[in-house]
Amino acid sequence: MDKDKKTLVIIDGNAIVHRAYHALPPLRTKKGELVNAVYGFLLALFKAIKDFEPDYIVATFDLPGKTFRHQKYKLYKANRVKAPDELYAQIPKIKEVLNGFGIKIFEKKGFEADDLIGTIAKTVPKKQIYPPMEVIILTGDMDVLQLVDKNIKVSALRKGIKDTVIYDEEAVKEKYDGLTPEQLIDYKGLRGDPSDNIPGVIGIGEKTAIALIKEFGSMDNIYEGISKNTRGIKEKIKEKLVNQKDQALVSRMLGKINDEVPLDFNLEKCTWKGYNKDKVNKILEDYGFKSLVKRLFEPAKVERKTQNLL
Repeated sequence: MDKDKKTLVIIDGNAIVHRAYHALPPLRTKKGELVNAVYGFLLALFKAIKDFEPDYIVATFDLPGKTFRHQKYKLYKANRVKAPDELYAQIPKIKEVLNGFGIKIFEKKGFEADDLIGTIAKTVPKKQIYPPMEVIILTGDMDVLQLVDKNIKVSALRKGIKDTVIYDEEAVKEKYDGLTPEQLIDYKGLRGDPSDNIPGVIGIGEKTAIALIKEFGSMDNIYEGISKNTRGIKEKIKEKLVNQKDQALVSRMLGKINDEVPLDFNLEKCTWKGYNKDKVNKILEDYGFKSLVKRLFEPAKVERKTQNLL
C-alpha cells in the first residue's frame, strides 16, 4: 500500500459476518454458544490490519427493518431467505469485540451498510488537508465495486475468510469486460440482480448489457440513442428497452449506493490505536480463543500499536 497516504479501512460488517458463518464449521463456547462467525470475523479483521496497517478503521452494519429502497420498490429483496438465528445472535458479540478494539461502528435506520460505506468512502478523502487518503473496503459483497476510484480499493473475500483479492479500477474493468466502476450502476439497471430481486430489463443478459454500455457509455445514452433511432441496437433489444424503461430506471436507482447519507462522522474519532489488551483478551477468553491475538499479530506490531493506549 502507498504509505505516503493515510489509510482508512472500512469493514462491511454484515457481509463479513455472513461469509464467516458459512465458511467455518460450528465453533462453540463452553456455554454452548455458537461463535464461528465471531472467530471468522476476527480472522478477516486481523488480516486486514496486518496487510494495510491502517491509520483509521470503521465498521458498518445493517439495522433491522426496511430502507428507502423498499419505499421505491416493495419487492426489493423479497426473495431473500432469512439467515439462521444463530448467525444474528453472533452480531452483538462481534460488536462487543469491535468496541474492545476501539473500532467505531456506524449504522443508520432506513439505509443499508453499503450506503454508509459509500458515504464515508466518498466523503472523507475530499475533506482531508493532507494528500488524498487511500480507502480500503473490506467486504465479501461485489456491489461496492461501483465505489472504486483512484483513492478507493476493495479487498474482497474470494474463498473462505483469508483468501482476498484487491480490486482497483483496472481490476474492475478486467472483471467486467471493460466496464468502469461507475458504469456498474447502469449495468445493474439493465442486467438487474436476482440476489436483491432487482428486475433490470427482462431479456437483457450480462453480455448484452455490457455490450450496450460499452458502445453507448451509459444507460442514458442508450435511451437517447433509441429516441434518435441510432443504429446498432437490434429491434428486439430496442423493444425490450423501450417497454421496460421505467423498470430499468428503478433498477438503476435500487442498485446505486447512496453516498450522501446524513451521517455524523468524525475521522479523528476513528483513529486506529490498537486494542485494549486486557479487555480484548477477556472477551476472547470467554469465547474460547484467547490466543488468537498472539497468533495473528506480530508482537512488535502489537506493542507499537498499543503503547499510547490509556
